[in-house]
Amino acid sequence: MKITDLKCAIIGDNPIVRITTDEGIDGYGQAEWTKPYLKPFVHFYKDLVLDQDPTDVERVMTRIRRLGSFKPWGAAVSAIEVALWDIAGKAAGVPVYKLLGGKVRDKVRVYNGGRRVPLKGNEPEHYAENMAIMKEFPENFSIIKQGIAFHSGMGREIPDYFYGEMPAGNTRGAFGGPMTERGLSHTIKCVEAMKDVLGDEVGLALDCGPGMTVPDTLRLAKALEPLNIMWLEDTITGDYTPYVLPENFREVTTQTSTPIHTGEQIYLRQNFKDLIETKAVNVIGPDPLDVGGIAEMKWIAEYADLHGILMAPHGVADGLIGLAAHVHMAATLPRNYIALEYPAGKPDWWYGLIDGLPNPIVENSHIKVWDTPGLGISFNIPEAKKHLEDEDKGFFD
Repeated sequence: MKITDLKCAIIGDNPIVRITTDEGIDGYGQAEWTKPYLKPFVHFYKDLVLDQDPTDVERVMTRIRRLGSFKPWGAAVSAIEVALWDIAGKAAGVPVYKLLGGKVRDKVRVYNGGRRVPLKGNEPEHYAENMAIMKEFPENFSIIKQGIAFHSGMGREIPDYFYGEMPAGNTRGAFGGPMTERGLSHTIKCVEAMKDVLGDEVGLALDCGPGMTVPDTLRLAKALEPLNIMWLEDTITGDYTPYVLPENFREVTTQTSTPIHTGEQIYLRQNFKDLIETKAVNVIGPDPLDVGGIAEMKWIAEYADLHGILMAPHGVADGLIGLAAHVHMAATLPRNYIALEYPAGKPDWWYGLIDGLPNPIVENSHIKVWDTPGLGISFNIPEAKKHLEDEDKGFFD
């Protein structure tokens, strides 16, 4: 079997990869819907994968893996890897999880990072109200993640929240700095308000940055110890930060019982090595659509398990093809697996484009692992074609 084409279409901001073969078997992958600019990066690898056997996934990946990098640049490599596994599973007539070593679990736990309700403000009562609504969602999520500190509107909307400058009109640039006593106190009150709603029935995870200092991360972590928070995520480095700084995280982790988490921006196992070996964090959260793919992620999970580090994969914007990849991967992960961040379809019409997912997808905070070959999903092509841009009209041909 040989690869005959590598295509990419942007469908509702979702970069979708399609790999075709000379035996008529194709495979799909995707990147986050936050990356509608990704098509040229996918095409960059085309000449390196054409005429290769897609079922030799690792051989193909060795041709392109070193040419990726930290988020967002590794996303194209990751999407290609997922599409290769989809083909390999279809060719063998087995679900992808079988090719990754087989199931450890028949259903995978998910947490709510993407099924959101807009906050009405940044005061404790707004956070409490928001959490009360999400607690009643029909998915019955057992863990809910909420943005606070520099991963929320607090830094922009709360006066004198931190000792730093808010970049005017910059919606993508990082900001942060030392928090004022008022800022830290406000943050703690908002977390306490959320826990008052959730009690011990639903776990609360907190996305905090990047942008916090080491002392502020430690002060917040120590203050929240009585609340048994699931984790503090990406306080120091994180989303779109092209470095790790494990020594800074370790300074916090060794002094608090509040679990510390990072990893969504990191590309490849090599860049997790120091983070894991020095036990700089308690939980890692690589994203399979950024880290280099699902096999790469399983390797990292196994290595983390050897070092007593837990696994909570990132995936908020990974879409429905990404969701399928997550489920197959999570089914095979070791016992350090907590839950994956549930990716919702965006826009909502995506749910009419993909066949093969469970209905309902999430029941009691879990997704049942399905057994159809490959990723086990397919496009409703007539419906999907309605959403193709003119330049992508031949995507399904």
